[in-house]
Amino acid sequence: MPDRHSFPTETKRAVSHPRRTASLRPALRTAAQSLGLLLALALAPPPAAAQAAKITAQPVQGGTLNVALGTDTAIIDPSITGSSITAVIARNLVDSLVGQAEDNSFTPWLAERWEISDDYTRYTFHLRKDVTFSDGTRLDAEAVKYNFDRIIDPKTTSAYAKSLLGPVKSIEASDADTVVIQYQKPFSPLLQGLSLPYLGIQSPTYLKKTANTKNTVVGSGPFTLESFVKGSGSHLTKRQDYNWGPGYAAHNGAAYLDAIVFKILPEASVRLGALTSGQVDAIDNVPPANYRSVKENPSLQVVTRENPGVNTSYFLNTSRGPFADEKVRQAFQGAVDAKSAVQVAYLGSLKPADNIFGPSTLYYDPSIAAAWGYDPSRANKLLDEAGWSQRDGEGFRTKDGKRLTVRYVYDSSDKSAEEVLLAQAVQFQVKQVGFELELVPTDDGGHTAALASNDYDIDSFWYVRAEPDILRTVFLSDYIPPKGANSARVTALDERLLKAVGASDEERKQLYGEAQKEIIEKAYAVPLFVAAYQLGASKKLQGVSWATNAKPNFYDAWLER
Repeated sequence: MPDRHSFPTETKRAVSHPRRTASLRPALRTAAQSLGLLLALALAPPPAAAQAAKITAQPVQGGTLNVALGTDTAIIDPSITGSSITAVIARNLVDSLVGQAEDNSFTPWLAERWEISDDYTRYTFHLRKDVTFSDGTRLDAEAVKYNFDRIIDPKTTSAYAKSLLGPVKSIEASDADTVVIQYQKPFSPLLQGLSLPYLGIQSPTYLKKTANTKNTVVGSGPFTLESFVKGSGSHLTKRQDYNWGPGYAAHNGAAYLDAIVFKILPEASVRLGALTSGQVDAIDNVPPANYRSVKENPSLQVVTRENPGVNTSYFLNTSRGPFADEKVRQAFQGAVDAKSAVQVAYLGSLKPADNIFGPSTLYYDPSIAAAWGYDPSRANKLLDEAGWSQRDGEGFRTKDGKRLTVRYVYDSSDKSAEEVLLAQAVQFQVKQVGFELELVPTDDGGHTAALASNDYDIDSFWYVRAEPDILRTVFLSDYIPPKGANSARVTALDERLLKAVGASDEERKQLYGEAQKEIIEKAYAVPLFVAAYQLGASKKLQGVSWATNAKPNFYDAWLER
């Protein structure tokens, strides 16, 4: 699932302009330590049960953290996928040039400091000199350059990572520890993209000798990958010599945990049973039907983080078939009652979407909610105007003897049971105005092939990023499949999205506001719900921090004994 698919849900807005220079600040670590303790305190049981779940004030060394994941990933190399699951695992394996703290400030990491030109066309990063990859290779400027050159190379299938890096003019290793990235045009979102694991740095020694990196990663992170097996999971072990964590981390040195084991348990009841029985310490995708019972269990906790970025949506193929007609797209959008469908599928554990952006995304426009919504009367009127005025014996609309059929093609291994139930609810809803919605489950290869050959009407996904530049990843014409994620095959937003990456705060807000409005008005997409990471865990698990992309970080985590 793309990274596209918990203090409560109100998160601070991402800063629009990064600091021009940065240096290590011990106060950040102290603040992060305090935040971890406050989070643990906030998750503690009521006073009557407090003695039974005493919070450990000091981290504990050792132990294996077992985490059960509800969805799988076919690729573990974060540079060549947009998978959310890959991001969770790989964050423990690869480090980034910069970190982004929970308050959205940028902190040093592999880069001790950096300078950014006033026009955002030149970024200079000064690297730490003590970092090595787990294969012993030193991390230097040439290693960073090799990673980014590889991502830019058309032969590398790195659509998401490439979009985060932006329209690079050149990458130079000006000396052994200095990297300079230059752009022909201003590009202000770079720091936020660099903070994500998709632009994490891997060993060039390993990359040069490995033809297929889908199953292995060699990074400089606090853990090393012992094994990755699709359908089974991943086994990570601690690097004893690690000593270069991000500036927002709560401690220095090696991780507290000896190992992390990620297990793939797609069946919700099995995953929940593993948590409640103590076979695993944490799970993602807490089943909606069990959400309340997990929260009320005195030995468990649920932490939720709403995703910033592009909400879970149906993206309508504007280039062919019925959805080439704007009125038909608008009719489909108006026929979907997202609030009811999300309630049926998620039982109130997730919020229905009111915009293409989640509320915690920079420049999210709350006024968009009033511009659209469930309106079957308007949907029927639009279909009549579009010439789909007849109905067949099953109640579906027809035109020139052809039924109004649209095909939703999806990777069944990538969708939860709740997402399929949601699709079935939408299928019923849109039938009321005359759409035949065909649900076409396939495997990853079949889904990819359908997108590449333009053989679909609807695609669905979400992308996590606090930076509104995520719209470029999802709607720029350069990223129409098979080149990227623009499965709506929109071309009309290019000028705004390209202009916004180097514009002033005020102009960026205006441009992204216009883009949000057009996406809804032209019905390029039907937003459904605000995706969230829901971590169900034993209260023995402490010290988990959260990245701005709503993913748990385990570097500071420990298990109480």
